Amino acid sequence: MLVPFHFAFHVTDLDIARDFYGNALGATEGRSTETWVDFDFFGHQLSLHLGEPFPNAATGKVGDHMVPMPHFGVVLPLDAWNTLAGRLEERQTDFIIAPSVRFKGEPGEQWTMFFRDPSGNPMEIKGFADVGGIFET
Repeated sequence: MLVPFHFAFHVTDLDIARDFYGNALGATEGRSTETWVDFDFFGHQLSLHLGEPFPNAATGKVGDHMVPMPHFGVVLPLDAWNTLAGRLEERQTDFIIAPSVRFKGEPGEQWTMFFRDPSGNPMEIKGFADVGGIFET
């Protein structure tokens, strides 16, 4: 049985973060104060605190792309991934890697997209037709 993770990190503006995480990503807002806000991020707890985001650099190689490290994200069933990809495309998100499929027809076939939140925190969202295939080789 999977259990929720908790991830706390910095954002530079809580109002802008609320719009992005709530409206663009579809996360549900939970508790908050003047300096932080919690979100239910697909069943996981994100705690966004005012401050300077983690430094990151494009040092991770994903296919032919260099992606920012560190980054975080979530693995979704493909229907939910497609819904989120459509919402982000409608908002004209500046993708590092636009929604696309990797390992097509191979074990571990997955859809992925990389982008940054408004504070520059990099994220990867993966989609699987069969979430049980996450660790296939």
